[in-house]
Amino acid sequence: MQFAYQGATKRARIDLASAAAYHAHAVSFVRHRNAPGIRRYLYSAAWQLKNVCTNQIMRRKALVLKAAELLEGEYGLPRWEHAEHDPISTLIGTILSQNTSDRNSIPAFNALRRRYPSWDKVLTAREKDIAETIRRGGLPNVKARRIKEVLRQIYNRAGGLSLDFLKGMPKEEARDFLLSLPGVGWKTASVVMLFSLGMPAFPVDTHIFRVSKRLGLIPQSATLEEAHRLLDRLVPDEKKASFHINLIRLGREVCHPKNPECERCALNRICPSRRNVQCP
Repeated sequence: MQFAYQGATKRARIDLASAAAYHAHAVSFVRHRNAPGIRRYLYSAAWQLKNVCTNQIMRRKALVLKAAELLEGEYGLPRWEHAEHDPISTLIGTILSQNTSDRNSIPAFNALRRRYPSWDKVLTAREKDIAETIRRGGLPNVKARRIKEVLRQIYNRAGGLSLDFLKGMPKEEARDFLLSLPGVGWKTASVVMLFSLGMPAFPVDTHIFRVSKRLGLIPQSATLEEAHRLLDRLVPDEKKASFHINLIRLGREVCHPKNPECERCALNRICPSRRNVQCP
């Protein structure tokens, strides 16, 4: 039993999920056993493990605040490219940005709006015409089909082409609605919530996913969904927008997938991966 606890404690230092799971298991075990010695030991073990989890969360929150402060000092307080967009425009723009860069997705979005001034016109347009219009954004046939289906579902379920009704929903319900739309994952849903619905959410793209692991904010084994859940809790609501944009910029310009330029990184003083040339 002692070795099991020690092993779990060691894993907890690098994997919060493992620690939380062990804590829950220990408490459950205690509730179903009456041996006083086992009960005392497990209560002590569970309490210590809970403290490990709590301390780890506090350290990560402090690291997030420091990283956000350093990035704002380096890059300033950024303004999002689509800050004035309504929720559907943000949703369609984010779908167009999937698997491509802003250099391609923004012209594709602008071309779509020029040809079809309203989303009602996009809904009634032929799929092949939409694909031709957004071709520069990549995967035109896939994205045209997805855009049509998303608009059709919103129209049928909301009684019109508007997502403003989500503003009055609890955060989790609004996210669930967005995730139920075809082609909408956690990142796309979080972008719409943060930038167009006024809801605190932290979108995680490929750059943020990579940099967050190098900073030790999330476990190396975390999935994208787990990363969204963890970072959403770690990043303060008032820092979600600026930290999201600045962390993407850091990932694009400095913290590359290969050969990161650690020597000129604004976060090199607080990054645990800075001495590792490979930065896995």
